[in-house]
Amino acid sequence: MTHGMSAARSGTSGLAVASLVCGIIGLLFFNVILGPLAIVFGAVALRQSRGGGAGMAKAGIALGIVDLVIFTVLLVAASSSGGFGWYMGG
Repeated sequence: MTHGMSAARSGTSGLAVASLVCGIIGLLFFNVILGPLAIVFGAVALRQSRGGGAGMAKAGIALGIVDLVIFTVLLVAASSSGGFGWYMGG
């Protein structure tokens, strides 16, 4: 027996979805890793695109670029202030 979800598959590329998810999560966590992944997944999804998911792939690429810009800004800010440091109360 098949269920409704497996019988009716959408035309959206899984790589486009992965690109968008990596781009969104990369805004908050692991942007140096997830940013390039979002860009690569989005580019491959656009190259393989059969009409579905091109918008998500482009958004994933844009978010991947934003992730890398955020990482660069944080890196420059950390290096100009003498590096990273933790201060725990007291």
